[in-house]
Amino acid sequence: MSGTTPRGIRTSRPQGVAFVELFFDLVFVFAVTQLTAESAHHLSADGVLRSVIVGWLIWWAWTQFTWTLNPADTSHDRVRIVTLAATAAAFVMAASVPRAFTDEALWFALPYLVVRLLGLGLQVRVEMEREGAEHAAVYRWAGASLAGLALVLVGSLAEPGLRSIIWLAAIGADFAAATWAGRQAVWDLNPAHLSERHGLFVIIALGESLIVAGAAIAEAPLSPALMTVVGGAIVVACLLWWTYFGWLKDSLEHRFAAASPDRLGPLARDAFSFAHFPLICGIVGFAVAVEETVAHPDDPMAAAVLAALGIGVILFVVSSALSLRILDGPVLRARLAVLALMAAVLAGVGITGLPPVVPLGVVAAALAGIVIFEQVRPPDGSGPERSVGRGGLAAVPDPGGGHLATVEDSRADDHHGGAV
Repeated sequence: MSGTTPRGIRTSRPQGVAFVELFFDLVFVFAVTQLTAESAHHLSADGVLRSVIVGWLIWWAWTQFTWTLNPADTSHDRVRIVTLAATAAAFVMAASVPRAFTDEALWFALPYLVVRLLGLGLQVRVEMEREGAEHAAVYRWAGASLAGLALVLVGSLAEPGLRSIIWLAAIGADFAAATWAGRQAVWDLNPAHLSERHGLFVIIALGESLIVAGAAIAEAPLSPALMTVVGGAIVVACLLWWTYFGWLKDSLEHRFAAASPDRLGPLARDAFSFAHFPLICGIVGFAVAVEETVAHPDDPMAAAVLAALGIGVILFVVSSALSLRILDGPVLRARLAVLALMAAVLAGVGITGLPPVVPLGVVAAALAGIVIFEQVRPPDGSGPERSVGRGGLAAVPDPGGGHLATVEDSRADDHHGGAV
């Protein structure tokens, strides 16, 4: 009886996002919700710093696993088992977000370490199946990542007062590991998959802000002031969606797919893993402002809440523009000009103490202005990059050979995955 070659866990063709990945992502809805609640309850300079630190750890656990699953055959049982195990650990991590800066920090840190280690182990294993490639980069990445993981563990055992410093050092170690591992390395990436995963996370975070508004309607006595504030928050959330998904997300995907193979790794790191983090912070800031405003719909926004609203929107819109610029896109000067005007008007609103619907209206007007201007005068033109979302043919390198697949083809696959 002849033997058969065991089926590998690396995919041989571009694939879209799998259901097991979406299931993994759902846990991060809970994580972002917990982070928003903690930020709202500790809306001070120290509280915001702690939220940013915890937010980075949550984000880095998620984005690292996105890189891991990009080349993996997510229809393979072993890949699914590892991903589901990471999902379980991530759930404990998310539930323990309020404990991250208490004496029970290990309940947050240990599952975080489990998610990261599962992701790193799977990433190395998948990379080993990449034929004809130098594997030094993935070993550098996995080895250098251990420094940040060790600092997270040390920080969780330290006094809460020292934890911020140690975990900031861990974030620095993460940046250093990602930068060092990317030197002179050619990563075999599926651009459509990576772009789609990050777009889905943006949807997750934006949806969380709507959950906050919906919870307020469900639990609080209905009033004209409350309904007006909730309506304003929904309008702002929809306009934020449009500034990213109206055309920019497709342009990011097209430009990323068109990059040369030697640039894919650094561009993925800088435009997605790095530049999308402040974007997510912006959504959390906006959600905090919504939570606080719907709790007091008749009162003027406190200075901290108004700052969360304005800074959150600015971070979201500017970070998405930065991602485009990193991918050699145009500088979106109109966005910067409108946001500067919006910030000045919000500062005036804060002094006058007007009702909360006014600052929400100011933000909505600014975002609507950006959306309309970019619809009338598309910053990235009306070429192929804008046709991706309409079933266009943006080229995606096929990790299994020298031919090209299309974004449309990769999204139409029945079972999904990616390729580092």
